[in-house]
Amino acid sequence: MGQIKLSKKQIQTKLEKLNGWSLKGGQIRKTVEAEDFVRAMGFVNSVALLAERQNHHPDINIRWNKVTLVLSTHSAGGLTSGDFTLAARIDEL
Repeated sequence: MGQIKLSKKQIQTKLEKLNGWSLKGGQIRKTVEAEDFVRAMGFVNSVALLAERQNHHPDINIRWNKVTLVLSTHSAGGLTSGDFTLAARIDEL
């Protein structure tokens, strides 16, 4: 993505604007709970389409009806504005 790694202050400012995301180990993460497995998979498919359009892909862990998303920009070695943009768009789903 060619993005610049954010400072700790920039990360905190951007994190405060997101709903339910937390910072852990230099990554932002959120767990979403669906009604059942099928709805969880539907959510994952929506995230996949959104991520593909942005060419920025989260790590996704699926546990029946719980989906955990983890974002960071590997090429930048940390968090960039692209991670927060994708997180905000995921929140709109």
